[in-house]
Amino acid sequence: MKLKLDENLPADAVAAARRTGFDVDTVLDEGLAGAPDGDVVQAATREGRLVVTLDRGLADVRLHPPGTHGGILVLQVADQRPRMIANALITALDGLDLDDVAGCNVVVRGGEARIRRPGV
Repeated sequence: MKLKLDENLPADAVAAARRTGFDVDTVLDEGLAGAPDGDVVQAATREGRLVVTLDRGLADVRLHPPGTHGGILVLQVADQRPRMIANALITALDGLDLDDVAGCNVVVRGGEARIRRPGV
């Protein structure tokens, strides 16, 4: 699964995902910093990428219904230090079957994943 990391994820998280072997692109790499969420989701969908973000609004199924995008993964992390966000990202990526959550809205908090699937 290919990932697009949102601009709110620290460089530590980007580096950790790349070290783990994921095909990682970032909003910053694409020149989409400050772009509306819908533009980020559309760009990721065109590229077959799962958006990874800290932005809870991206998980809103009214704005981004499951099945209309390549997938959205929202990390809810209490400790916002870059190292802790990177650890939470790697834990989430290791714990999920990313092919299974393609097109889904996923919120990961404290090791628990809530998955909203298309048509549910």
